[in-house]
Amino acid sequence: MTSLAITGLLAAIIVVSFLVAPRRAGVDGFFSGQYQGRAPGLLVLVLSQVTTWIFARSLMNAAILGYYYGFPGTLAYAAYYLSFLTGGYIVEQLRLRDAGSVQNWLGALFGGAGTQSYNLVIALRLLSEVFANLLVVGLIFTAVMPEIPGAGTTAIIIVALLGLAYSAWGGLSAALRTDVVQMVAFLAVFAVALLFLVTSPEFSLTAIVTSEGASGTRPGWVLLAVAFLQVFSYPAHDPVMMDRGFIADRTVTHRAFFHAFWLSTLCIIGFGFFGIHAANLGAAYEGQLLGTWAQMFPDWIFILLMVSLLVSALSTLDSALSSAARLVVVELGWASRSLAGGRIAMVVFMVLGGALTLWGNATLFDAVAVSGTASMFLTPVMVATFVFGWQVKRWAYLTSFAAAMLGAFAYFARSWESVAWALPEAHKYEQLLVICIAVLVVGFCAVALGHRRVAA
Repeated sequence: MTSLAITGLLAAIIVVSFLVAPRRAGVDGFFSGQYQGRAPGLLVLVLSQVTTWIFARSLMNAAILGYYYGFPGTLAYAAYYLSFLTGGYIVEQLRLRDAGSVQNWLGALFGGAGTQSYNLVIALRLLSEVFANLLVVGLIFTAVMPEIPGAGTTAIIIVALLGLAYSAWGGLSAALRTDVVQMVAFLAVFAVALLFLVTSPEFSLTAIVTSEGASGTRPGWVLLAVAFLQVFSYPAHDPVMMDRGFIADRTVTHRAFFHAFWLSTLCIIGFGFFGIHAANLGAAYEGQLLGTWAQMFPDWIFILLMVSLLVSALSTLDSALSSAARLVVVELGWASRSLAGGRIAMVVFMVLGGALTLWGNATLFDAVAVSGTASMFLTPVMVATFVFGWQVKRWAYLTSFAAAMLGAFAYFARSWESVAWALPEAHKYEQLLVICIAVLVVGFCAVALGHRRVAA
């Protein structure tokens, strides 16, 4: 019954998504998000930003970190949503410099080295988005249909094909319109589930805020420090957010980023409550918390939680695919600027991302940590350029880039003997903090040595 209800609700949302997707998409709409020649309004832009950032992996991360490390764990993940404020600042600075994208800006400063290095990072970021959200789909259907062998894999394939179908239909214009429907559906089902939680007799806000989690709060506080170090550069390497920073006028864009910040942060913290509450009740951790929630809550609440995760996964998939099409066609020029070129790019990214789900790594936060560390090469460059007005030399930029790539690789390969000797014997988040500090020190030293002041 539970699995049928989840499947039925998801199917209904997918049908509605097909119905609201544009029947015809021109090239401008496919790559730039215009619908009937108009840029998206404030409400569309806010809901699109939020639903593409509170994606399934993020919701699960907030809940899992809350389960293990209490309120500091969830707060640490919520701190990444300050990216809407730093992202809004970055977009404003780029638009003041007449740059239509991060690639335009880096290309003007550093030529091909600037754009190619950045495109490598965001290509990996987009692949991780497709992979992680399909992975959550698989985890959910494996949990709710344990009696059916391969249920998770089958669900991944079906959701991937359906998400690809309406994404390829209208590109960014389809993603924007369907994001609105999906966000409204998410807010409705999640609000009901959250209301049930906070009004239950066992719930205590004081207990939530003071929770030690299942493993103590120290790693959560460490991760909060990591988030603060990464949050300035983090939005700049997210093409989904950056693409939405250049499709409306500056006033609408500025307001959209602000409203997306507080709305998404509340959603993330609210979802984290479910993980913290499970730890406070002493519930055993089972299957990315999915098995835990199935035992803790009535069936209808569990169904709403699963549907909210699936809706957020679907909304992120279409946005990631539209950004992938723009990357391949507009920025890299590897395919013609046509609907066919964009659709081929979408198929390639969906296939590669789906293939990664067979890899076997279900640690959802690792992708955030690795990509967030990789993005930190931009922090020294943006501070030097936007804040101090310096002109950074190419070798300094490349040095910062190399340091960030090495740092990201070090965290990814931290269990390898060839890497482990260089890291402190500590919790993995403490290792991540050390890596982030080292990346920033190298980057800022390089920029400080390799810059020249721009004449006023």
